[in-house]
Amino acid sequence: MTLPTILFALLITLFYGALYHLIRGGGFWRLFLYFSLSILGFIAGHLFGIWRGWSFIPLGALNFGLSSLGSILFLLVGDWLSRIEVPQGSKV
Repeated sequence: MTLPTILFALLITLFYGALYHLIRGGGFWRLFLYFSLSILGFIAGHLFGIWRGWSFIPLGALNFGLSSLGSILFLLVGDWLSRIEVPQGSKV
């Protein structure tokens, strides 16, 4: 992958994270979480597509479709897991 492709992928992932933050809300740390989850999901989706040999909406060297699906999946699952509240105190 070339540097412009990597920068374009980073721009897209940050856009996905910011858009998700706009929809779901939260503070600065929640925004940082969404950015991180979006980047990790984008990378995971791209690598999964390379590993399986699948190409869905290729954009140059970037497997844009699977990368976007990975990013959205990581955002949804990560947000859901981050909102689980642990009960305080023991019931014993």
